[in-house]
Amino acid sequence: MEHLTKETFQEKVFNYEKNKEWKFEGELPCLIDFYADWCQPCKIVAPILEELAKEYEGKINIYKVDTEDQQELGAAFGIRSIPSLLFCPMDEQPQMAQGALPKESLKQVIEEVILKNKKEKVAVSN
Repeated sequence: MEHLTKETFQEKVFNYEKNKEWKFEGELPCLIDFYADWCQPCKIVAPILEELAKEYEGKINIYKVDTEDQQELGAAFGIRSIPSLLFCPMDEQPQMAQGALPKESLKQVIEEVILKNKKEKVAVSN
C-alpha cells in the first residue's frame, strides 16, 4: 500500500491543477484512504485495507493520504471528516464514502463501483 504525496497523487490518480474535469491518470482503478495517525476509526480501517490490498492485488491499487501531512490534497477533495475513502473507477466519476466501513461493505463497493466498470469494458472489447 503506497502513501501518496501531492506529486504522486497527480501522477497516479488525478492532476487537479491541470484538469478541471475529473481525468483518472492511473493504470488500475484505485481506492484512496484519507486518514490521520491520531484518528481512532482510521486505525480500525488500516488493517482491513491491508487485507484488501492483498486480495485485490493486480486488480486495484489502494493508496493512503495522510491529511495532516498532505493538507492541500485533503482541501482539494473537501475532506472534513476522516477516514474518507475515495473509490476511483477507470472511466467514471469517483465516489466518496466516509467513516470506518466494515470489510464486507468495502468489498461490496470495490466490486460494484470500481470493478464493475472493468468487467463491462472487458465484455465490450471481446
